[in-house]
Amino acid sequence: MGLPAFKYHPDPVATGAVIESDEDCACCGQARGFVYEAAVYGDKEVNGSICPWCIADGSAAKKLGVSFSDDHGLLEAGVDKAIVEEVTQRTPGFITWQQETWLVCCDDSCAYHGDAPKAELQALSGEDLESTLDFLEWDQGAWTKFLAGYEPGGDHSMHKFVCRHCGEAHYLSDAN
Repeated sequence: MGLPAFKYHPDPVATGAVIESDEDCACCGQARGFVYEAAVYGDKEVNGSICPWCIADGSAAKKLGVSFSDDHGLLEAGVDKAIVEEVTQRTPGFITWQQETWLVCCDDSCAYHGDAPKAELQALSGEDLESTLDFLEWDQGAWTKFLAGYEPGGDHSMHKFVCRHCGEAHYLSDAN
């Protein structure tokens, strides 16, 4: 059985948000070969793991009273409520050191693509680099220093998001 498709998190196995496991799901009780590995938010602690299928169909959010990412940034950006619900209740979140923020472009949530490759960040220039630095509130010196020590999966992450409409990449800094 293939994993469910998540339009806002196209490859949760590659990003580490979903891992192979023989654990039973806390929602459906089945061992389906994969479980969710990132943060779960709710009023009560979830005992056990959640399978991607229960995330995709919304049953985990409904039955367990949980969400998989914070809705604040999406709501502040004015994203349609249906999109906010899909991202927070039916899409795997992503692993961060700090509270995650789902990035927005073209009045929609962007798709999460994991840690940005170092070569991709090094190749940023012109308007793309300027808009990234503006968003991060960094100057060129901070960017140069960051790139010198950056390794995907390290203590200072640069999460990559891609707009589902215009294709523009956006980056979110996350440090331990």
